[in-house]
Amino acid sequence: MSGTFTKSMARNIFFGGTVFFALLFIALTFDSMQTLPKRDNRANLTPAVAAGKKVWEVNNCIGCHTLLGEGAYFAPELGNVYKRRGPEFIKAWIQSQPTGAPGRRQMPNFHLTDQQLNDLVEFLKYTSEINTANWPPNIEG
Repeated sequence: MSGTFTKSMARNIFFGGTVFFALLFIALTFDSMQTLPKRDNRANLTPAVAAGKKVWEVNNCIGCHTLLGEGAYFAPELGNVYKRRGPEFIKAWIQSQPTGAPGRRQMPNFHLTDQQLNDLVEFLKYTSEINTANWPPNIEG
């Protein structure tokens, strides 16, 4: 091989790389299309879950909390809070806010009804059942 880099060599590297990465993209797309339907949990999507998502959105919970890594980082991750704490703790925690503990961030009291609390807990239960491929590795998020 000569010490110079010719246009022909550059073109061959470009086209070879393009073909390689196009084939890799197609293979990864095919793999995703085979794997994702097995991870689907839409069967657990109930009217209570949909109502809980609406409570989540109306009260802008994502403005402070993260849910499966999406949202603000002001307050704790809630993607697996149902597994960590359970439904009764979640309801009691939301109802007891703000705690008034000095030096701590305070969650406002949204004055949710019992039905709204139940729906929100159902939504958090649903999110805890999403197959995230064991991420995060630590249950505390």
